[in-house]
Amino acid sequence: MTSRPTKKLPEPDLFASSGDYTAKDIEVLEGLEPVRKRPGMYIGGTDEKALHHLFAEVLDNAMDEAVAGHASRIEVELDDDGYLSVTDNGRGVPVDPHPKFKNKSALEVIMTTLHSGGKFDGKAYSTSGGLHGVGVSVVNALSDDLTVEVFRNRQAWRQSYSKGHPTTKLLDAGAAHNKRGTTVKFHPDPEIFGAKAAFKPARLYRMARSKAYLFGGVEIRWRCAASRITDDTPAEAVFHFEAGLTDYLASLINGKPTVTDEMFSGRVERKDDGGHGNVEWAVCWGAAGFGDEDGFVHSYCNTIPTAEGGTHEAGLRAALAKGLKAFADLAGNKKAGNVTPEDVMTTAGALLSVFVRNPEFQGQTKDKLATAEAQRIVENTVRPAFDHWLASHPKQANDLLQWVIDRADERQRRRKEKEVSRAAATRKLRLPGKLADCSQKDREGTEIFLVEGDSAGGSAKQARNRATQAIYPMRGKVLNVASATRDKIMANEEIQNIAQALGVGLGAKFDLDDLRYEKIIIMTDADVDGAHIASLLITFFYQEMKELIDAGRLYMAQPPLYRLTAGGKTVYAMDDAARERILKTDFKSNQKVETGRFKGLGEMMPAQLKETTMDPRSRSLARVIIADDKQETAVDLVDRLMGKRPEARFQFIQENASFVRDELDI
Repeated sequence: MTSRPTKKLPEPDLFASSGDYTAKDIEVLEGLEPVRKRPGMYIGGTDEKALHHLFAEVLDNAMDEAVAGHASRIEVELDDDGYLSVTDNGRGVPVDPHPKFKNKSALEVIMTTLHSGGKFDGKAYSTSGGLHGVGVSVVNALSDDLTVEVFRNRQAWRQSYSKGHPTTKLLDAGAAHNKRGTTVKFHPDPEIFGAKAAFKPARLYRMARSKAYLFGGVEIRWRCAASRITDDTPAEAVFHFEAGLTDYLASLINGKPTVTDEMFSGRVERKDDGGHGNVEWAVCWGAAGFGDEDGFVHSYCNTIPTAEGGTHEAGLRAALAKGLKAFADLAGNKKAGNVTPEDVMTTAGALLSVFVRNPEFQGQTKDKLATAEAQRIVENTVRPAFDHWLASHPKQANDLLQWVIDRADERQRRRKEKEVSRAAATRKLRLPGKLADCSQKDREGTEIFLVEGDSAGGSAKQARNRATQAIYPMRGKVLNVASATRDKIMANEEIQNIAQALGVGLGAKFDLDDLRYEKIIIMTDADVDGAHIASLLITFFYQEMKELIDAGRLYMAQPPLYRLTAGGKTVYAMDDAARERILKTDFKSNQKVETGRFKGLGEMMPAQLKETTMDPRSRSLARVIIADDKQETAVDLVDRLMGKRPEARFQFIQENASFVRDELDI
């Protein structure tokens, strides 16, 4: 046996001239230019959520003044022109010259310089939501018009900006004997957010109200121009909630049935440490869910909403789970041994607010708290309070314990049912040489590939992930169920084998809960024969297992037809059009590109098949769906194209083949 010598590729000259890449190619963004260049890095994008994040940044600054004890009132107003203003009665932003910038006031430095503010060393604010010195300067950068008014030492000052640059100097606005604080009025830049972008009053209203719930010592006044309101949002309102999160949770429950008569709530304040370690919580358990969801957790750190949770939520989950299991031990209830934090929280409605010094968030938008100390603070604060609550309310504690145990039992029962279903289906198959099953017993995350032929099946078995991917190689074309009698369908060995492999019955006996895999993937050759086999399979699933399609479980693999190689670069193309596009875009015009055409899946090496078609990290799948407005049309199409009447197929071809008329030699 002789081996073919491999062609050695020329090595690159590491010391060749790089004259096309010089210092002039290095771009330096100064001031607030990075914000306008890449707004997504600072506010998460340019969509509606990002637009309202501008309001959150300004409101957070006002709330920091309130939490620090310097402000008691915040006013929010949206006017007819779409300008949003936030006013607090705090200390007012400093307007004296900055020590490092003698020709600029502190106000201008704050508004035009990233990473500037009074929250870095903790002297001005012990616990604050703004930590990076980025927030208000980002708002300034992304506004086409912004004005700041400062009322300080019985004097009023005003300065205007546009797109991050001052348009006026700091102006003396006269005496202000009975007023103090800061007003920021701004209009989002349409160049960034689009010409039709505008604040939604309902969303602003909810954001302002939630802030008032988080700190009982502040009053937030809401005003909105009537012309801006398109729903039932009130034009004026005053938010002041002494009970804090307890009132908030009561408004969210809104009469829905709960497992316990009383919610578990509390507040611990540490005034001796500047508020560091303050924790407030409110928890209840819904007996019938909370509308569209079984449970929810809304958490906050230094009044900043953390939509993705974080360490403080982990502390709450641990405290509730450990406390309930400890109560079960004291009560002698051994059934609680299988209870997990997920069982405790799955039907819980929970609100949590924590104040910590120098918190760490993931990203500027602060969606997730990463401070490790927050978990310890919350768990050590909530756990003793929960133990006391359980001991003080024995009947409610027992009701809650039984409720959580039932959730744990239900979880285990579902898991066992899936495992039994998979095991039973495997025993019934009796196809050890055909079905290569995956090792994972749980249905979630598993998938089965229906592969065309034994050759492709062999490559697929080598390319698969044995834990989650099963392979079923088919022999030739499956029966056309649309034109076959019921007796013929039930007697067909291939159809019965597919049904057994999936663990389900046919037709009226199909039950989606019995399905052994999360995804069913049809993987055929990228040619006409492969398309024919795929159409027969889709017809089979449509007629016998339509619920599977409706549930979004049926997919088509997308194997490539071509392999394009030049030098060390390899690109795969799905079809002729993709090949031509790739040749123009991915390769240079003077490159010699070797083009290889796959006659079928069996010709692909296992590594190639895995990379292009089977690996979830690099593959693409096409989900088979039936649009809601095409349900009746689909029935007719299947009957005409796949049914017993050849005249119906001929008529369909006549009606739909006009698009090739120009290409015919007639």
